[in-house]
Parts: sequence; structure tokens; C-alpha cells
Amino acid sequence: MKFPLRHCALALAVLLGAAPLAQAACNGIDIAADTPDARFKDGAGGVADSATGLVWKRCPEGLSGAACDSGTPVTGNWGEALARVAAVNAAGATLGEGQSDWRLPNRNELASLVERKCTAPAINATVFPRTPAQSFWTASPYSLNAGLAWYVDFNAGDVAAAPKTGARNIRLVRGGN
Repeated sequence: MKFPLRHCALALAVLLGAAPLAQAACNGIDIAADTPDARFKDGAGGVADSATGLVWKRCPEGLSGAACDSGTPVTGNWGEALARVAAVNAAGATLGEGQSDWRLPNRNELASLVERKCTAPAINATVFPRTPAQSFWTASPYSLNAGLAWYVDFNAGDVAAAPKTGARNIRLVRGGN
């Protein structure tokens, strides 16, 4: 019986006790990218987004390095996410990539990073490497319930509200409103 090469690689990884590497599943070239590489420019103090004028931290909070391959993602409840912003800005020379005006993005800003042709994670993984396929807090409270705030889930790109007490990832932005 013949097995496709990808099945053999998966079987070998299981036999050796190694988990296969997580990789975004992206649709074919016939679907235009929402967040093409050309939209972003890497520079001192973050990644500039030409479509929105915002500057993003390349790595989720807790990760560092050009490939975001050092550290562990920081998660926290909504209040802890806001406190993380204050901590990063207070330590701008180190945690803030030389900047001290970072903030939690609003719902629309963070949703602008969703790459709808990809899932797990639903983001441009070249520009934003090692982004967990999980949810990230926004600064937007849910207006109908003070106990809720909006988040963007980078597993499938969903945007929803959740209790502020839940733990979510954090990505920071500069500029804009």
C-alpha cells in the first residue's frame, strides 16, 4: 500500500514523539491576499502598515527576535492587557523597541490584520511570525455590557466579545486614534 509523503512525515513525527510544526493553512493563489507582504514595511520601532498608517509590534507580547522565536506569549485578562501597555511604555528602551507610545489596538485596527485566506493563524505569518492561532484583546469595550470587551481570534479571523476576566494574547500598536 502506498501512502502520500505527507502521511509518512506525520507518521514519522508521531513515532519519534515530535509534534508536527504548526503552519497556517492558506487557500490557493486564486484568492487575493487581504494583507500582502508589500503592505508592510519593517523598520525601527515596528512594522508600518501602509493601508492603515499604524505601526505594529511584529511579535505578540512576550516574544522577541526577528522571527519572534524567543520567549513565551504573554496572556492576561483585559485589565492585565491594559497594564502590559503601561509596562511596555515605561520600559520603552527595552520592551517597547525604543518607543513609549504603544497601546492596545481597537477592534477595527486589530481586525485589519486578519488574513481571510489563511487559518490557524489567520494572519500574514511572514510579517507577523509565530502569532498564536488564538484570540487577542482589543481596547474596545463592549458597549452593551461593561463586563465584556472585544477580541480578534487569529485561528479563523473571528471578531467577538467576551468577559474581560478571560485570558487572551496581546499585540500592541502605535499611531492612529
